[in-house]
Amino acid sequence: MDERVEEVERLVGHTFRDPELVERALTHSSLADRRSLSNERMEFLGDSILSFVVCEHLYRRYPDADEGDLTKVKSYLVSRLKCAEYAHEAGLVGLLSVGKGFSTQRSLPQSVAAAVFESIVAALYLDGGLALAEAFIMRFVGPNVETTERMGHQMNFKSVLQQIAQARGLEMPAYAVTDEKGPDHAKEFEVAVTMGRRRFSACWGTSKKVAEQAAALVALRELGHAVGEEPAIEIRWPGDQGVSADSTRSSAQAAASTDDPETSTTESASDS
Repeated sequence: MDERVEEVERLVGHTFRDPELVERALTHSSLADRRSLSNERMEFLGDSILSFVVCEHLYRRYPDADEGDLTKVKSYLVSRLKCAEYAHEAGLVGLLSVGKGFSTQRSLPQSVAAAVFESIVAALYLDGGLALAEAFIMRFVGPNVETTERMGHQMNFKSVLQQIAQARGLEMPAYAVTDEKGPDHAKEFEVAVTMGRRRFSACWGTSKKVAEQAAALVALRELGHAVGEEPAIEIRWPGDQGVSADSTRSSAQAAASTDDPETSTTESASDS
């Protein structure tokens, strides 16, 4: 038996009747002879199982919450960011077989790490049923549920920044890619936020979406509306205690400043 299968069985606490499910779950498409032999189909199935388990858990845990609030929490808990974290926490990422194009990367792209977690979820479901897959999922999702619900922002800092800009009468944030690096299969992007004529510090990310979220968080910090470190970032909304009227006025004036002509031609990125 493949040593990786034995290690996965130790990590997940289950002996597989069909070890081939594990081998396929740990095979990236860059290495497989055919895409159907990679973990892509299992990722597809695991993603749906993960969403179902988390939705049911939230539905039962928060009987008075409305659909919109439940959706926000669920979307974050099953996001690519969180699934990649779960994969690292579970010890699965180092077991993934990938093609030579990834061998020089210091770390795998977030999407690849997330896929191996979802693929193992599918393998557990196919081999042992829903209860087994659910127990594995909740080992990692469970501790994050209460924290995520309490944070309120679900790490969607672009949405928070837009809401704060509207509340304070500031220019709407615009996102521009200022640089990029890396090969096509593992490209990284640098993104900066502008509001009016003010440009905030740029941030790198493994995708445009990741970089935009990081850049939005930087803007929130520089405006005085975000404090703390992940995963316990606190948003200070306009009018909250600790956000003074003076700081609100001064940062609003800075955001509306026209003293920096170099930022006047920044293009807006899509919000997707």
